[in-house]
Amino acid sequence: MRLNARLLFALLLFLGLFAMTLRPVADPDFWWHLRTGQLIAETDAIPRADPFSFTLPGRAWVAHEWLTELVFFGLYKAGGYGLLIVVFSLIITAAFLLVYLRSPGRPYAAGFALLLSALASAPAWGVRPQMLSLLFTAAFLYLLDLFQEKGRWQILLPLPLLTILWVNLHAGYFLGFAVIGIYIAGEAFPALAALLRRERPPLRKASLLSLALAACLLAALANPNTWRILIYPFETLTSPSMMQFIQEWFSPDFHQPEWMPLAILVLALIAAPALARRPVSLTRVLLAVFLGFAALRSMRHVPLFALTAVPLLAAQLDGLTAGRQTVRATPRFARWLNPLLLGLALLAIGLRFVSVIQEQPQSEAEMYPKAAADWILENRPEGNLYNAYGWGGYLIWRLYPTYPVYIDGRADVYGDKFIYDYLRVYYGQPGWEETLAAAEVRLVLVEPDSGLAYALRGSPRWQIVHEDALSVLLMKK
Repeated sequence: MRLNARLLFALLLFLGLFAMTLRPVADPDFWWHLRTGQLIAETDAIPRADPFSFTLPGRAWVAHEWLTELVFFGLYKAGGYGLLIVVFSLIITAAFLLVYLRSPGRPYAAGFALLLSALASAPAWGVRPQMLSLLFTAAFLYLLDLFQEKGRWQILLPLPLLTILWVNLHAGYFLGFAVIGIYIAGEAFPALAALLRRERPPLRKASLLSLALAACLLAALANPNTWRILIYPFETLTSPSMMQFIQEWFSPDFHQPEWMPLAILVLALIAAPALARRPVSLTRVLLAVFLGFAALRSMRHVPLFALTAVPLLAAQLDGLTAGRQTVRATPRFARWLNPLLLGLALLAIGLRFVSVIQEQPQSEAEMYPKAAADWILENRPEGNLYNAYGWGGYLIWRLYPTYPVYIDGRADVYGDKFIYDYLRVYYGQPGWEETLAAAEVRLVLVEPDSGLAYALRGSPRWQIVHEDALSVLLMKK
């Protein structure tokens, strides 16, 4: 195959995308996922109750990401952080490749739309279970688009099988049901219009999609939590404390530069149809509206919205440039220049990967209380540990089982009441001393500027045993 300009553009686009996805492990929940994977591997059992905290030991826990956690630990054991980073970079890249393949105007219009959407969703990337939902959503969209085009029922057969895998990897599996439902709606509207015209409605595709949805619902029961997993996503989405205090559930802050590509993407989706005036698929519009609303409510949904934005924007951009592209013969010098450019891109990726691996220890030390955890492991002070919420997962990885945590990122385990009580103590509000005493807390590890840190500094009963720019560790006298 000759490496012409179009092929080179596509290859450089995805190599660049892969390079963008390479970044140090930074997700606060990664650490307790990793420890859970180790626990499953060593005990050959999926935890049903909380093993990590001293505040709610034995509390029922729906470990809905158990398979992902096992994968985390397996990859970490086989190749450390480097293998984890590479695998999840490939997962993100594969998700966008599936989107690219279902977009018109390849390679240039689709490539521009994909690049803008990738930039819009980049802040939410990482070694996270959510990236698996990104890949499975892209796979569902690819198969459903193919079915809508070809109409062959065999195309839908992989959906229940993918659901079985998805439901054991991440609770985002429920999005698959919503996506199929939107495709059913996209087929139902023309059928309704035909009925209004007193014509025979085209019901075949809607009927087959409905059967596929039913099969996926049954397939979702193939998990260790059986029917319980079907209500779990609703419990998460209706938790007031999670929506109010967990940052990734916040709306994107368009005052931050990292979210400006998302603003541009939304504006482009509004402006491009007015300029190109090309007909758009009703199903794709419904998908973009549904996930666009979800993205504006919670930044964790932005990558999912990006998957639906690419084909819409690509179609309009292709309409703007239709008839203006000319095919030119490949110059002779391109026979050696194109491979050279491709080789330089691969070299840049290698250098980027080495840089990311070197950044990992520094990133860990800058984001998590590594020095304080080292002090605890070296000095082995006695007593229960109160910790900042965002550090709970890291402390589970570093200190479990010697020091169970007060709280960690599994907000669904702790519940709204406990989280509100935790925050009252964290902000140093009245009653914090009684709460810590009731929990027999003798160690407190929080940020130096937190309300609790200020309260403890002023208490004669507590002393600072370690402090740095990131954290302060206090011990009860």
